[in-house]
Amino acid sequence: MPDATGLELIAAEVRERLGGEAVVGTMYHRGQATLDVAPAAVRDAIAFLKDHADEPYELLMSVHGCDYFPEEPRLAVHYQLLAMQRTDRLGVRTRMGADDARVPSVVDLFPGADFQEREVFDMFGVVFDGHPDLRRILMPEDYEGYPQRRDFPMGGEPVLFTFNEHEMPRWYD
Repeated sequence: MPDATGLELIAAEVRERLGGEAVVGTMYHRGQATLDVAPAAVRDAIAFLKDHADEPYELLMSVHGCDYFPEEPRLAVHYQLLAMQRTDRLGVRTRMGADDARVPSVVDLFPGADFQEREVFDMFGVVFDGHPDLRRILMPEDYEGYPQRRDFPMGGEPVLFTFNEHEMPRWYD
């Protein structure tokens, strides 16, 4: 893992290449380095870190979503990059509001991000622009809502147990 100083050097390198507004901030917490990037610049930042950085990160280990509700901007997409020879990990995070949850896809850079981006879309509603097949992967196509958002209503289908079977509707009724 890059240390706090190394993270700032990586952030400076990305800012120099992509402009000052690309990197929103950095976070070094409990030995983990995270680069906060603007949503519009996340694909370019990851492409730079993969191919053109002084110390490249050539593997994308995971893409996952997060809801920071009630904070704003509430939704985030986290990318976990790995440098194989150094065994260094770098987190790249981008945050956006629930109403404008759009980021560029990285499937063309890392084909393994295909299903991971679809899962984030399905569970959080983040649209990945340029994704080759962005559709639901876990929930039915006609499902409304995004179950991993923190404001999603709790509940679900009633479960039939022996103590409540006389109260539950039956398929033959």
